[in-house]
Amino acid sequence: MKKHLALSILLVALLIQNHNTIFLETEATRLTNGGFITTRGVHFMLNGSPYYANGFNAYWLMILASDPSQRSKVTAAFHDASSHGLSVARTWAFSDGGVTPLQYSPGSYNEQMFKGLDFVVAEARRFGIKLILSMVNNYENMGGKKQYVNWARSQGQYLTSDDDFFTNPVAKGFYKNHVKTVLNRYNTITGVVYKNDPTIMAWELMNEPRCTSDTSGRTIQAWITEMAAHVKSIDTNHLLEAGLEGFYSRTDRQNPGFNVGTDFISNNQISGIDFATLHSYPDQWLTSYDDQTQLNFLNNWIRTHISDAQNVLKKPLLLTEFGKSVKDPNFSPYKRDQLYNLVYNNIYLSAKHGGAAAGGLFWQLLAEGMDSFGDGYDVVLSRETSTANIIGQQGHRLYQIRKIFARMRNVQRWKQARAARRAQWLAWKRGVKPIGN
Repeated sequence: MKKHLALSILLVALLIQNHNTIFLETEATRLTNGGFITTRGVHFMLNGSPYYANGFNAYWLMILASDPSQRSKVTAAFHDASSHGLSVARTWAFSDGGVTPLQYSPGSYNEQMFKGLDFVVAEARRFGIKLILSMVNNYENMGGKKQYVNWARSQGQYLTSDDDFFTNPVAKGFYKNHVKTVLNRYNTITGVVYKNDPTIMAWELMNEPRCTSDTSGRTIQAWITEMAAHVKSIDTNHLLEAGLEGFYSRTDRQNPGFNVGTDFISNNQISGIDFATLHSYPDQWLTSYDDQTQLNFLNNWIRTHISDAQNVLKKPLLLTEFGKSVKDPNFSPYKRDQLYNLVYNNIYLSAKHGGAAAGGLFWQLLAEGMDSFGDGYDVVLSRETSTANIIGQQGHRLYQIRKIFARMRNVQRWKQARAARRAQWLAWKRGVKPIGN
């Protein structure tokens, strides 16, 4: 009898433990991939609470995942990221022409590469990581606008500049078709069409759009307006951003000497654009200045954009690229950590006070054994331990802010429920029959 009783107690204990484990896993999934991310004013929202993105860039995910023998590196990257509090990954949903194409000619796709992207989405979902998928590159890497212009030329179009990508009807048609194809892609692993998958946080129209042939900004403004409407006509579930670096067209704004045909204010005021983005590379932009001057610039650059996002755009701001290169002659891990701390502290202070800064994504994350993909800005979390600790601390800080907002929301719900119960009781006391009884 005692033996059976002990066995019963053990079984009950195991059932309770299993129930708690399932509950925790379900809760973790709910807090990460439980729904589509939306916006409310200057905040991202997920499951009714503000959402903050501590993330990374990994443009290479689809390329490696297209080779089944290399998929373990994708899994390792997501595992390392999630264990360090990283919740968002930005990557390419394009590879136009070249030796590893997704789209090898207009409208013709490499199914093996698309299956690689399917795997990326599926693994991100498994590790509770949201994705930002970019649709085309401004640069020649992996095709970009130059490839689209060359494809249009092969169709008899007379084009004189890569910037004709933004205005030529044939080139724009090729791009629109690519967007439609990606959004309507049926994931062969999850069975979910991309446009219906909450694993995807947002689409990005282009990585760092620039149109130096028209510095008035009219060309880029018209292109973003047209393409944003196109995306939204296909997919109303997901957020959309333009892929901007954050340059201003106005001379009274802080600008690192660039006039590339974009404007942080007007481009992000387009109705189809749901949030603003910012890139920050003071070591590239201010090469003749010392590290402290670069940090001072970066501090002002971030704060100016947070203020404009909050007070002018009234939309969330995501710092989608930042980093410091080991190729800098004066590089040291300490200096990289200084830059990361500066970026993260500005984001945290804004988020803590309900501001527009919604997170930051460093460039770029690599897994072990990927040295050939390194560009100087790469971080392997198992090697760069001091930087990895800073990244993890930021994830914890942003998660704590989200928990505070969630508690406040629960307290508000409790007060509303208590008020409703009290109103019911008072109605009953006065002899008024409550509605529904």
